[in-house]
Amino acid sequence: MRFAQHWILLGILLLAFGCKAKAQQFRTHAVKQGETLESVAQQYQVSTQEILRFNKELTPDTALRPNTIIVIPSSGAQPVASGQQQTRVTDTTEIDKPIGFQSHRVRRKETLYSISRRYEVSEDRLKRYNPDLYSGSLQKGMMLRIPRYAPGTSPDPEAGEIELISYKVQPRETRWSIAHKFKITVDSLVKLNPELPDNTSYLAAGQELKLPKPAGSDIMEEAAILYTSFTVPPKQTLYSLSQEYGISREEILRLNPEIVEQGGLKEGMVLRLPEKQPESLPESEYVFYEVRPKQTQYSLTRQLGIGYADLLNANPEIASGLKAGMVLQIPRDKAMNLEVKNDLVLPPFSLKDSINTENIPRVLVLLPFRLDRLDLDDDEGTQKRIEQNNALQYSLGLYSGFLVALDSIAELGVSVDVKTLDTELSTEHVQNLMLREDLGAYSAILGPLSQESIKEVASKASELNVPVVAPLPIGQEIPMENLFYSFTPEARLRTHMLDFVKEQVNDEKILIISDQKNQDAEMQILETFPAATLVELREEEENISLDLEVLVSQLSQEAENWIFVETDDFKIASSVSSILNSANSDTTQIRMLTTHRNKAFENDVISVPHLSKLKFTFPSVTRESTTAAFARRYRRRFSGEPDRYAVRGFDLGMDMLLRLAYDLDLFKVADQIGEVTYTGNKFNYWKGWQTGYYNTASYILMYEDLQIKELKDP
Repeated sequence: MRFAQHWILLGILLLAFGCKAKAQQFRTHAVKQGETLESVAQQYQVSTQEILRFNKELTPDTALRPNTIIVIPSSGAQPVASGQQQTRVTDTTEIDKPIGFQSHRVRRKETLYSISRRYEVSEDRLKRYNPDLYSGSLQKGMMLRIPRYAPGTSPDPEAGEIELISYKVQPRETRWSIAHKFKITVDSLVKLNPELPDNTSYLAAGQELKLPKPAGSDIMEEAAILYTSFTVPPKQTLYSLSQEYGISREEILRLNPEIVEQGGLKEGMVLRLPEKQPESLPESEYVFYEVRPKQTQYSLTRQLGIGYADLLNANPEIASGLKAGMVLQIPRDKAMNLEVKNDLVLPPFSLKDSINTENIPRVLVLLPFRLDRLDLDDDEGTQKRIEQNNALQYSLGLYSGFLVALDSIAELGVSVDVKTLDTELSTEHVQNLMLREDLGAYSAILGPLSQESIKEVASKASELNVPVVAPLPIGQEIPMENLFYSFTPEARLRTHMLDFVKEQVNDEKILIISDQKNQDAEMQILETFPAATLVELREEEENISLDLEVLVSQLSQEAENWIFVETDDFKIASSVSSILNSANSDTTQIRMLTTHRNKAFENDVISVPHLSKLKFTFPSVTRESTTAAFARRYRRRFSGEPDRYAVRGFDLGMDMLLRLAYDLDLFKVADQIGEVTYTGNKFNYWKGWQTGYYNTASYILMYEDLQIKELKDP
């Protein structure tokens, strides 16, 4: 790799130089028997086009169903009583004449709607004074003329507020299911809740929404959150507490900051916690599917694997025909073979087959190459520094793989504009770089590595809604909604492993061996397998190990013994695996597992033959294999073999670049695309509540015949 690393550093040198909107006010209308789109528009003195704009699931030929709630935009006047003469202010009245104009330069991500709300004029009026908007779309940098009116004489008065109620999102509810529940469109739900992000359709349990009060209803079923006092008993953990009360560990800490102040959960603490949720919540009866353009009854039923009669029964409106944009209810029991994300059915497609070559992603790469401390003319000195600096090794590996991904994406016809900067492993230097860079010009940012630098970049980029992809694990959650955690969190790996074992286990006996630092893992395994047997570790002078006789007395000779080993200490991992191997025989079968294969299990003192004989099974973010095509391409470019960081860099680069080639809005793509697998990594992003996007994809791997093989989920 010496020549390859030197070449990469030279390549880096070349590449390195290479508003506050007012909330919209609405009123709602409950459709009565016999009403039409035209009669409702006339009643509120608005055009049918305005109603359609705020109720996207309606079409001009839609027959309005009684009791459906539709949103009436703010430009509408008070409803006119039956038989009352209606009048309109025409475009020639004095009230419509502006007293002057002001200029506005369109910024990235701005829309005509957001600009109209900012200046309190209608979109139609903006178009009237900016005729280019009739024939073309809004573009970044465009200069608009904004009409100004005398105080109290605006031709676009705000309508009175509708009666809204506060609704708390329940587990597994989605924008689609709530819109159906309140008989409004998804677009109306978003307009009534302007704080909802445009880059994701995710809703979190407990999140509060403003929704129109249902017709004929004075009391909502949703009650305010009630809190209770809880005294911490012995051996209570944050994990078990979060499971018991159905809230996250982060929420417990937010409600009880003294936990952090006192260095952790202590026996006798009195905590403030929400009243317990029911042990089991009924699963939503439906998942949802958005009809694509040109879909027919035949192609839709074939794709969904559902009969037309079942589809019609759940969606009577399709009797008059399918229309693009319709959101259909699919009975959950009919969607078992479909890929579902956030209760929305994902259409099957290939990213490579769906790219748009007209999209030209602009990517900023931030990695610590330490060019400030390297003399590239001194090969021996440079190599020595590389070998002594883990961050530099990671950076060179990741970046070399990323460069191969750029080659591959170019062969698909996609152009990418890349700028690479050296962070010098300094947060202060990163701050200076952020001051000099126009971050709004980038589609995405890859890196940096350190937690503090990531936080700095994500903070600056969040102001411009630019996604930041963290290539390696981050030790602490950062409350930035634009951050992509590409490395699957440890908690998710543990959940994946326990779900896998739960599906596989039959008559096997479950045992647990854990040290003091891994009590949370022990507790979670016990909660999944309540009958599991705990095997105690014993201390011998400076070593911690197992008592072989005690272990043998706890093993079953009738059934296979599946033993979870949870430790961060390589000495414990080595000793325990050796003892388990000696106890493994034809009459006593043992399989070793862990929910977190950390560096303790990768240490050179661990016997690979022992792990292989024990069929050591574990979850992993990566699989230790790669494709022959990637290896050949890498050797051709760098004259060396790719390491695991190069594989990681290639997969991360391909995933990010393919997503941007599909759509330059990385946030939207994360909601639309499910799991995607590459050479040694896979990605499936889910939005956290008030945090960023988490990769939830992982592998289950097992040692066998001195090799590591991938196990398929049942």
